[in-house]
Amino acid sequence: MATNNQEQKQSEAGRHQEVGHKSLLQSDALYQYILETSVYPREPEPMKELRELTAKHPWNLMTTSADEGQFLNMLLKLINAKNTMEIGVYTGYSLLATALALPDDGKILAMDINRENYELGLPVIQKAGVAHKIEFREGPAMPVLDKLVEDEENHGSYDFIFVDADKDNYINYHERLIKLVKVGGLIGYDNTLWNGSVVAPPDAPLRKYVRYYRDFVLELNKALAVDPRIEICMLPVGDGITLCRRIK
Repeated sequence: MATNNQEQKQSEAGRHQEVGHKSLLQSDALYQYILETSVYPREPEPMKELRELTAKHPWNLMTTSADEGQFLNMLLKLINAKNTMEIGVYTGYSLLATALALPDDGKILAMDINRENYELGLPVIQKAGVAHKIEFREGPAMPVLDKLVEDEENHGSYDFIFVDADKDNYINYHERLIKLVKVGGLIGYDNTLWNGSVVAPPDAPLRKYVRYYRDFVLELNKALAVDPRIEICMLPVGDGITLCRRIK
């Protein structure tokens, strides 16, 4: 009996490890409760359709979790965001959450190196009637940001910026985005708890991509914690999201 109980616990631990990128909660059952009680019943039909479509994609680990999508949607409404930016789009789940939250004349500058993934979710976005809010640009974000920063009219023009892209560039993005977001506006950095690896011992058995990007995430977290230009709040939603409110 004891052996069976031990095997069951190991099996549960294994399942939790597999969904760890979606939730840092120590109980899969508790996370499922959150989804089934407050997230899925209120999830807009287009977001549900896109989530289920994305789940079939071989890179589905990259998608924003449903609870984080719900959080972003409400946050944008609370701050009355109108002009936003998203770096890292994938199939567009968080992008759709944003587009649904913005007023009809709201705008999102969306950037990703892979147009094919974006176009996978585009029909759903179009059917939801929010595609007109999105300006999609394919390619690296850095040249686009540099060009935006060059024109001082763009400084302080964004209400909200969401970053879910190459973690090794987060610091570089931050130095540009802090100029583009308005005072009182928000920047959200995704994956700042990085699969829980930020507290893992050096010899922990981590997946290669988790180990590779961990140092960059740690560097970002340290930098944000002491940046006098912002107030921060790190939340254990999804894989960790750090909100930065520009104060000067």
